[in-house]
Amino acid sequence: MSRSPSFKVKTEQSPNLDPESLQRWIVAFCAIRFDLEQGQLVEVCYPPGCLTQEEELEVAYNSFPDSVSQQHNRSSVHDCIFFFRFPRRLKSQTSNATHSEITEAGKEFPSNSIEKKNVSRRLSSTSDDNVSKYMYGFVFNRQRHDERLKRGGEQKSVVILSHSPYSSVFRPLLQIIGPLYFDMGKKALEHIAAYVSTWPAPVPGKLMDLPIGNATLKVNLPPAHSLPVEDGASVDDSAYSMAPLLPNNQSIPQGLFHDSDLFGTFRSLLLQLWILWELLLIGEPILIIAPTPSQCCEAVASLVSLVSPLLCSVDFRPYFTIHDPLFARLNSIREGEAFPPMVLGVTNLFFLKALRNIPHVVSVGTPPTNSNRVSLSAKSTGRIPGRSEGLGLQQFSLKKFSPSSLLGAVKLRRDGPLCLMTEHKEAIWSTYSAATKPDTSILNRLIDAGVSARVEESMSVVNNEILRRHFLELTTNFLAPFGPYFRTTAPSEGSSPYVDPPPLPPFNADEFVANLSARGPGKFLLKRMRSNWLDFYTRFLNGPNFMPWFKRRRAVAEQEQNRLWRHARMKADIQQLISKMSELEIVDFFGVIERFLLREVQLQQSGNGGLDSRATCQKLMGDLQAVFNALSKDMQQIMLSNPQRASLLHGSPELKKLPGHPLIQVVSSTSPKQ
Repeated sequence: MSRSPSFKVKTEQSPNLDPESLQRWIVAFCAIRFDLEQGQLVEVCYPPGCLTQEEELEVAYNSFPDSVSQQHNRSSVHDCIFFFRFPRRLKSQTSNATHSEITEAGKEFPSNSIEKKNVSRRLSSTSDDNVSKYMYGFVFNRQRHDERLKRGGEQKSVVILSHSPYSSVFRPLLQIIGPLYFDMGKKALEHIAAYVSTWPAPVPGKLMDLPIGNATLKVNLPPAHSLPVEDGASVDDSAYSMAPLLPNNQSIPQGLFHDSDLFGTFRSLLLQLWILWELLLIGEPILIIAPTPSQCCEAVASLVSLVSPLLCSVDFRPYFTIHDPLFARLNSIREGEAFPPMVLGVTNLFFLKALRNIPHVVSVGTPPTNSNRVSLSAKSTGRIPGRSEGLGLQQFSLKKFSPSSLLGAVKLRRDGPLCLMTEHKEAIWSTYSAATKPDTSILNRLIDAGVSARVEESMSVVNNEILRRHFLELTTNFLAPFGPYFRTTAPSEGSSPYVDPPPLPPFNADEFVANLSARGPGKFLLKRMRSNWLDFYTRFLNGPNFMPWFKRRRAVAEQEQNRLWRHARMKADIQQLISKMSELEIVDFFGVIERFLLREVQLQQSGNGGLDSRATCQKLMGDLQAVFNALSKDMQQIMLSNPQRASLLHGSPELKKLPGHPLIQVVSSTSPKQ
């Protein structure tokens, strides 16, 4: 973690709080104290009244490390930062409904077949896939050792609550507000909240400068296509390239948690990253266990970042405790029953027994130096003799074929994850047969950090970019076969744009798989995948990530196609079009343009017309007038006999009275024929 930015509060210069503007970024600030007799107590919630009693309780329980994951050293003060995620209970929802939704998500498709009817039903559904909003809690926890206090110390947590997973914003903000709260108390929360309320609205995918006192946070926000629509990302903002074109600027985030330390977290399991990538893509349940909440949430965030630019629809919990209401539901799952698709980050070893039927378990991280849990992980940090840089493949598999390591691997698999109860090891337990082969050329490009902590941090940044760029390319190529279903068409030259755009190609899962089997996945994937690659695609189609992503991409493509046809209508030469028509065709053409005009008016009235909506209305109004002028006098009189149409043609104030249509102020240069 980087050093905290300097910050000074000057009361006379602090801005006034704007609660509405604050909500664009932050729901509330909380300060929570652990009381030995009463448990977790919310001391401050600012602004007050933002949370329900149930939400305050859930936030309080998630804001402290489990007893088994706390530091066992005797230092006077220990600070740590981590974050959690939980579904916010909307008024129309109950916790039972939320749990059933999670369960149904896992049961929607059988794992061994593609259900065409289910795919069709989900494609035609207009309901939102992400009905329950999630809350993110970013925690600054302080444990203070003091022999004069009961049990020799105390601990408190400062929590930032938000609907948005902006870790690049809230982590550095915690480094300011955490220590400040312990110096100033509630006033610190009030001052920081006032500064945050002066920030501009979040712009997904952009670099933003956010002033906070005498400091400025320079942050990259995740792109809109990685955020659920409910988190402030509109479909309009979600358009992104489907082809495997990678950004030149590698610092621009392409998904969630771009700032997480992927390399540092999975350094001892780099060869397993491709398995983890597949497991998350197809929505398999994964339990990640680490010694501390910081390591645990960093692992979950890094794993979610692997599937960029895909919209991750798997329920992920960076830090999960037994107090979560979902735990009782998961604990009741019997052997043979399917776990819901989710990624759980935990530190409490009790989960190894309580959730022993979860199919995939990953152990990461290093226990604290003075912890009573011993680390026996074979984590390599030294350089290979005779080699100045590069984490060569040899370093990852140096002991792969030695008798001791082979026996160790067999024992590890035989003992299962429960061996972590006695000693911590970094390992993965899974019976999944991966389709993707680890890319050794990528591993050979990674740089060994050596022993210097400062150099190690810099090298991790470089290695993270190498890994993320590779998995971004891998995911983009994996999704590329779906590209034809998002292909837009524009009016051909010489044709009339005054018709509805053709529909996008229909999607049928069975036909897609059959065509993909005949065509192959493409050169990029073909040399990186094994013979079971088609089964990988089938499981992706059946999993929880496919449909939300596909529907979002279809909506973006349809919007783009409509934009192309609107642009063509703006450029169309109406006189040239009507010069080739008979009077009967012109009459029909008048009705077509009138329909497009009224549709545009409705869009403008609802606020969905876009920046060029007014200009589009003016162009269509001019086109309608031109077509009207091309009609015979008798036909014009028939048209004008309709009062609504007459008001439309003249741009009259009477248009106000049309139900559902606002007044369009249009000055026509041509008057109707008399």
